[in-house]
Amino acid sequence: MFYPIDLTPDDNNTFLVTCPDLPEVTSFGESEEEARASGRNAVIEAIAARMDAFQEIPHPSENHGASIPLALGIKLQLYWALMAASMTRADLQRATGWSRTKIDRLFDPNHETKLAQIEEAFRALGMHLEVTAEAA
Repeated sequence: MFYPIDLTPDDNNTFLVTCPDLPEVTSFGESEEEARASGRNAVIEAIAARMDAFQEIPHPSENHGASIPLALGIKLQLYWALMAASMTRADLQRATGWSRTKIDRLFDPNHETKLAQIEEAFRALGMHLEVTAEAA
């Protein structure tokens, strides 16, 4: 999964990085490579902050730019599924019978949640998880 990022040359030989889908993303880099890496980290942090605050996270408008780690992408799919079902984390907690801590970890980008738990959470939402591979 990719979120678009824009690199704009600054007047001090750096690149300003922004993301049209996530207006709070602002970063910079001394080179294009550094700016892209910095932008990727900023996108990941913006998604994590929105997830933590249970705020809307838009789907990426383009399929290129800053790549999202697979684990975060799967958690983001679960997040969108929960929102689409008009459910809260408390609703998911009741549906799974899990503790609040276990539910919160499902949406924590820094927690390495077991895939079996994510699959079970999708099942509680009446969904299943599929993963496909594509050429790079």
